[in-house]
Amino acid sequence: MIVVTGASSGIGLTTARMAAARGAKLVLAARSEDELEELTAEIEDDGGDAEYVVADVRNRDESADS
Repeated sequence: MIVVTGASSGIGLTTARMAAARGAKLVLAARSEDELEELTAEIEDDGGDAEYVVADVRNRDESADS
């Protein structure tokens, strides 16, 4: 299992897509629930395994609760 932070855009998004294409099970984390839902659906539609957590990893308290 791979946890990808910042999964809704940029390097995090690219990393998530590449890891999913290689068969990794993913936990996606970012602040944007809508974008996380879309990415999770995209990965699952392509046969991958992903779930998501809405979190801001810059906020230690929020990340610990997630």
